[in-house]
Amino acid sequence: MNRPWLQYDDGIEVEQPNEAAQIAAIVASMERVSGAVFDQHRHALRSAHAKSHGILIGVLTVRPDLPDELTQGIFKAGKSYEVVARLSSSPGNMHADGMRTIKGFALKVMGVEGAGTQDFVMANLPILPFGTVAAYLAFQRDCEERVVRKENAAVVLPEIANAAAAVLDAVGLPNRTLEALGATSDHILGETFHTMAAVRFGRYVAKVSVAPESENVKGLTGQAVDVGGGDSVYRDLVVGFFQKQGAAYTLRVQMCLDLETMPVEDASVEWSSEESPFLTLGSIWFPAQEAYSPGRRVYGDDVLSFNPWRGVAAHRPLGSIMRSRKAAYEASTRFRHEMNVRERVEPVSLLDVPV
Repeated sequence: MNRPWLQYDDGIEVEQPNEAAQIAAIVASMERVSGAVFDQHRHALRSAHAKSHGILIGVLTVRPDLPDELTQGIFKAGKSYEVVARLSSSPGNMHADGMRTIKGFALKVMGVEGAGTQDFVMANLPILPFGTVAAYLAFQRDCEERVVRKENAAVVLPEIANAAAAVLDAVGLPNRTLEALGATSDHILGETFHTMAAVRFGRYVAKVSVAPESENVKGLTGQAVDVGGGDSVYRDLVVGFFQKQGAAYTLRVQMCLDLETMPVEDASVEWSSEESPFLTLGSIWFPAQEAYSPGRRVYGDDVLSFNPWRGVAAHRPLGSIMRSRKAAYEASTRFRHEMNVRERVEPVSLLDVPV
């Protein structure tokens, strides 16, 4: 079948003005913030998505009837992979669950030929509000100003959450409320997650997404959660759910049609799901399990790392914000592992993940 999908070629990406210097400035700012957070906790955290809510193991099964045009990269019809996922909140520091933040879903696919593992880093909104390297630098500098140069952490954390609107205005992007950016207090297991920025999808260009599939998590979509009662509301929800039952999520892909309406270099532009509907690649099954045992917590927070650049060339990240992430994620991981004296190792199978 002749599809109207954009064909990938190396000319799709266009380096932005002063990009290398801006990326270097982002990384330097993140390192200063990470140092300040370490001094606060005497323990190194991720520079983003520091607070986890559950570490899940499961199996990804690619559709046995996957159409030939979707058979790209690691996605072969009927292929199964072991996976581990980390659910989290976006700030690079610990905070009460009552603070509204964007939620994350990082997925690591194991047993990938030629790479060992393939990572997809996602959040519960279809775009990255700071979708260019220049916009992200402005946001990062604002975060540093609030974290490093202010002493009252109780004031700093809410201010970081509310910094988004001011920075969006400053860089000329549409202003959005925290709720519109995905910073809700809805049940985390009912959320739909997106790579936000584009990735290569073999011969094509796409964004990857994970959405609730089984009825027990579909029923949690949009379900408001009372987050005023403690610091671990989301963790308790995830743990309580998976102690009694498993859940299935659909792994999907949204194909790029053209660079005018679906740009690669600006991840703040939402791709229309009406023009390019999400297509099912397969299903992820997470069985009932202990989602946050002491071993899981330490492994997920201190040992495990996720990086959108870890994987096969057929799913390489695209665009300036993704190019900035290559250096930023590496710097964050290196700092966290060195300061916590943890070896950097990639899991080979689910046997490597503590129960």
